[in-house]
Order: sequence, then structure tokens, then C-alpha cells
Amino acid sequence: MDPAGMSSAQRRAALVSVGRAEARLAGWKAHLINAEREQCGEKMVEQVLRNELQSSRREASRDVKTSTQLAELPTASAALETGLIPAGHARLIARAASDGPIDEALLTEAAQRQNYDQFTKTVRRNQQDMSEDDGQSILARQQENRTARTFLSRETGKFLMSGEYDPITGARIDTVLASKERELWNAEDPKKRRTPQQRMADALAELILEPEKGKAKGTALMVIAEYDVINQELVNARLADGTPIPTAELIRLACDADLLPGVFRAATQEMNLGRKRRTASDAQRAALVYRDEECIGCGASANRSFAHHVRFWRNGGPTDMPNLVLVCNKCHHNIHDDGWEVHHDSAENRFKVEPPPDPFPETGVDTYRPPQRNPVLLS
Repeated sequence: MDPAGMSSAQRRAALVSVGRAEARLAGWKAHLINAEREQCGEKMVEQVLRNELQSSRREASRDVKTSTQLAELPTASAALETGLIPAGHARLIARAASDGPIDEALLTEAAQRQNYDQFTKTVRRNQQDMSEDDGQSILARQQENRTARTFLSRETGKFLMSGEYDPITGARIDTVLASKERELWNAEDPKKRRTPQQRMADALAELILEPEKGKAKGTALMVIAEYDVINQELVNARLADGTPIPTAELIRLACDADLLPGVFRAATQEMNLGRKRRTASDAQRAALVYRDEECIGCGASANRSFAHHVRFWRNGGPTDMPNLVLVCNKCHHNIHDDGWEVHHDSAENRFKVEPPPDPFPETGVDTYRPPQRNPVLLS
């Protein structure tokens, strides 16, 4: 059928079918690659993928590595081959298994009901739970495998740079970079703002090329942990985005003056500011990072998210914790410009951003219409 002639329900059902077909094909492809590798060797099958499938060097290497890992994971492989889990989820399971012990059955079950962002957190938590040393060996391996590279792109002629770090070092870098981005945003002309990507590029360049400007404010690393009253110890240590860290690393970080200890009690912090000020306080922002972890709409980093009033400030909304959520720049515009709405999911006890209702439902009539951004168009 022509997609344009389908109903919305038919198109969505077709997309689900396509996704499952892609998963089954990925499972069959992994079988073929693994058989070819066993007979001809890893280098040869990579060459075949590059020549016959026109894969890049990186894609070919990744496919061979994933296929080799999946061969040792019968439960995940079977779920992939039957279309129960997406190829990306299967790749996450395979990569985690190569780092250490995992609960394959638990992860395969979770992969069938969680989206990619949720599943990455489940995988990280399972790795730490299954690790005999509280995840210390995983962190050490990540630190050992750090990489960075710079090169001139032959395709665009631009200078490119990339790097891979362990999550703690990455969180430090991201915190400093995001703070510099906010500094640049505050200094911009509101009528001539840079794109978020341009601002990040300028912030990184300034931090590298102009270090004499000093460390930006608000760059303390936020680490969260619960206190076990019975055993009188800190447990469940994690970064602001939920990434678990070993207890030994928490103890080491506790000696760092840049560590931000967060204690959220009404007696020590004023969490509700009412109409006294529009912007969230530093204490409120820290509490929001603890509660929401990331942009509630798309999962973007909390470092690059804003404190948004669920009931808009212009409509009398207070700057109180129950009326504040973290949203990134894009989701913020979705809410203010395109009618997206913030809802509280009582089942998961989390806030979510949802698109507006379908203006042209297949049954019945809806009075919703997207608001005009330019009132001149009304005439």
C-alpha cells in the first residue's frame, strides 16, 4: 500500500512490522558473519563487508565484533532472530557481556519493553550489580581504553575531534563545557542567538584556546548516594544522570573539593520560592537534577537543560519544586511554540513531555489547532 493512503494506525503497525523484520535480518546477518569469520578469519570477513556491502571500516569492525559476542549469548540471539528485541539493544547486551558478567535473561526481557535510553541505564546498573568488585574493574577498563583523536576531514575539509572517556571523567568534562555554554548564552544578544551546536563548539574552543580566563563557575561534579541507616554507610552511588559508580570511587571523590554534596531538606534549603523570583535557585536546580536526572522529554543531559515552569510563569505559575521540571532547549520550544504538554506519570512517578493531540483524528473531531507563531497569518 501507498503509505499516504494508510490510516495513522496502519502506518504505525507497519512501522512495528518493519522494525521486527529489521531485527530478524540483523540476527540472520550476525549468523552469516560469524560463520564466515570462523571459516575465513576476522580480517577477511571485514574485507567482505567493506567490499560487498560497502560498509565503512568502523561499521565492518563493529558488525564482526557484535556477531562474535552474540554467538556466546543464546537468549539474546534468539530474541533478536525472532524480532523481539531491536538490533541496537542486542548490541548493547553483547558489548556489556564482553566487559564482564551480566544477567542475560534479565537484560533480554528488559530489552523487549524499554526504549534505547532506558535500556542503556538498565545495562549499566546490571553490570555493576553482577560485578564482584562493585564495578571497579569495569571503570578501570574504561579508563584504560580512553581515546581521543583529531584530524582534517577529507570529505568536508573541516577540523574534527572526538574522544572516549570513562563516565566520571566524561561527567567532569561535560559539566565544565555546559557551564561555559551557559556563560556564552547569558552574554549573547537574544535576537542573534547561536545554535546549541555552535555554542558548544565555541565553548570548547574558548576553554582550550583561552584557559587564562579561568575555571567557569558552577562546575562542581554532582554525585548522588543514599545513606544506609542500619549499616551506617553510603550506598547506590551514582552520577547525576544515574550512571552507577563503585563505592571506592565515591570515597576517592569525597576527598575532592569540587564534589557537590546535596542534602535536600526543607529545614536547610528553601525549595519553594513562589513568585519571589522567576529563575530556579542553585539549590532547586541541584534538586531537579537529582529528581529528573535528564531532560524529561528527550533524555538530553541535565547540564544542558533548563528549569521549566509546568504552569507557565506568565500564567501565575510559582517557582516551586512541584511546578518545575528539567527540559532541554528543543523540548522547551516544543512546549512553548508547538503545544506540547508536561504530564506526571503516576505509575513511574516521573514527569514526561507529550505531543499535542492529533488535530485530525480518524474518528470524531478535535478542536485543537497548532497556535499561529505569527499573528499576521491569521488575516
